[in-house]
Amino acid sequence: MYRSHSCGELRESHIGQTVTLSGWVAKTRDKGFVVWVDLRDRYGITQLVLDENRTSAELLEQARNLGREFVIQIKGEVIERASKNANIPTGNIEVLVSELTILNESKTPPFTIENETDGGEDLRMKYRYLDIRRNPVKNNLIFRSKVTMAVRKFLSGEGFIEVETPYLIKSTPEGARDFVVPSRMNEGQFYALPQSPQTFKQLLMVGGMDKYFQIVKCFRDEDLRADRQPEFTQIDCEMAFVEQEDILNVFENLTKYLLKEVNGVKIDSFPRMTYDDAMAKYGNDKPDIRFGMEFAELNSIAQHKEFGVFNSAELVVGIAVPGAASYTRKELDALVNWVKRPQVGANGMVYVKCNEDGSFKSTVDKFYDQDDLAKWAEATDAKAGDLICVLSGDANKTRTQLSALRMEMATRLGLRKPNEFAPLWVVDFPLLELDEETGHYHAMHHPFTSPKPGQLELLDTDPGAVRANAYDLVLNGNEIGGGSIRIHDKDMQATMFRHLGFTPEEAKAQFGFLMDAFQYGAPPHGGLAFGLDRLVAILGGQETIRDFIAFPKNNSGRDVMIDAPAPIDNEQLKELNLKLDIQE
Repeated sequence: MYRSHSCGELRESHIGQTVTLSGWVAKTRDKGFVVWVDLRDRYGITQLVLDENRTSAELLEQARNLGREFVIQIKGEVIERASKNANIPTGNIEVLVSELTILNESKTPPFTIENETDGGEDLRMKYRYLDIRRNPVKNNLIFRSKVTMAVRKFLSGEGFIEVETPYLIKSTPEGARDFVVPSRMNEGQFYALPQSPQTFKQLLMVGGMDKYFQIVKCFRDEDLRADRQPEFTQIDCEMAFVEQEDILNVFENLTKYLLKEVNGVKIDSFPRMTYDDAMAKYGNDKPDIRFGMEFAELNSIAQHKEFGVFNSAELVVGIAVPGAASYTRKELDALVNWVKRPQVGANGMVYVKCNEDGSFKSTVDKFYDQDDLAKWAEATDAKAGDLICVLSGDANKTRTQLSALRMEMATRLGLRKPNEFAPLWVVDFPLLELDEETGHYHAMHHPFTSPKPGQLELLDTDPGAVRANAYDLVLNGNEIGGGSIRIHDKDMQATMFRHLGFTPEEAKAQFGFLMDAFQYGAPPHGGLAFGLDRLVAILGGQETIRDFIAFPKNNSGRDVMIDAPAPIDNEQLKELNLKLDIQE
């Protein structure tokens, strides 16, 4: 028996008992006549004690030679700790060691295995198995397990059946690039790793499974951005014989359940907002509604003077930043420079200080009088002490720029509180997006999303006006889930493929299996997929998903721990019939 108790289990009620513990040496402290050892496992830390009066010289010397992260087993008596430590659950006791066995020695770790480590991110990624021993990472993985178990419990209780779908599938041209896998037995042919189980879950609905879910790995070979992983995990769900309202109700309840079970937070309000309203009020389709600073369009009250920058702009739009009128000139200049950074891309910013005495001071006082600026304040709902920030230019770009500024100011002002949760449904997305470079439309979600009832005919006359029967779930300014009511009619699906530029032959080659299935009684169906990594991070009070993944990739999509991706040898290349520059 390696252990009778864990290192986080012993309390004063165990005093007098003989116990066996196993774990890693976190720290040793040698005072000459006494040696203390902090023994760590997943469950906590227990202090061990050995001294000249109660421990043999041989055992004492053995303890002195223990290195950090040695794996040891000890046997001893639980005694009351003389100097108690209220910061750990085992802080009232210690174990007087009578036997010590070294199970495995350890090299000195490249960084300290402590909550506050001296290891940089790259170093910790390289030695991730050591990083996992640290409480912050360990606790995040335990938290992720708790969320996952709660998801399974809720969905199983709602009658959902967990079904596994294949990882080796067919490549399709929609969405991001696929990761492809060469087939050894089928020369010149390739599998693809799934970007989602989309078509398979629709086929399960055709098969009568009715309510499906899966916690599943998905893969996208796309250009990586910060906090984006090439492989990620979805809570993938589909339901038959449902309308949009049915799906929203189920997954609204799931979100409420997770917040209550995992965070102890009760959420009553679950507002809904159209895509158009989200873009107009917040400049993006996943707004953080934990705070205000809604956009105010100022064209009608700002384009009547001689200020050419505003007069020539498609959109003049502003926000009121609470309490920021106290910013110094230096701070305001820095803010202007912030919006002019390439990552934001604004040409500049006009600002108005709303003074406590009711007057206004702006960077455009030459063009606008106090009555003009008072109208700006009314439109933006600015109060005394607030700062009005105004951007102008192309409508879409300006909204995106002001959205970035809104989030930055909220972060600076401490308005994005991690223990406060504000969920939101965004609905009525455009069905299609216009690619400005090619002039062609592509599906905003995917080609299986149905248009809103009665709008199919618009595809031929005004495709940009067609609204999708689609919905996104937003939490604290992050999209944590999205889905739609699917097309279940073969003719409608064919029409959709045609508008996306597929020839009938291309559609049959890529999706013939799905079209064929629709001929055998496909029910109305729809679904939703949560991004588990993002959901767990937000419930955990963070937004960095890597911290909640056991073995994440870096920003270049590399696993620096195992050094992947990596070349394969020539024999493997030959077996796979890959015609590369093979050097004999």
